[in-house]
Amino acid sequence: MSGNRNLMFLIIGALIVAVGVLGFSLYQAKKEPDGVQINVGPGGLKIQSK
Repeated sequence: MSGNRNLMFLIIGALIVAVGVLGFSLYQAKKEPDGVQINVGPGGLKIQSK
């Protein structure tokens, strides 16, 4: 009985870690990069510092 309980806790812990890593990865992918943004449009050249 104790072995099944430990296995269940191990699986739940692994799922929590996987969700955390996936969330952090998605956050990094959607975060805008630091630096300078250069836009060229009808109004001319626009340079913005981030």
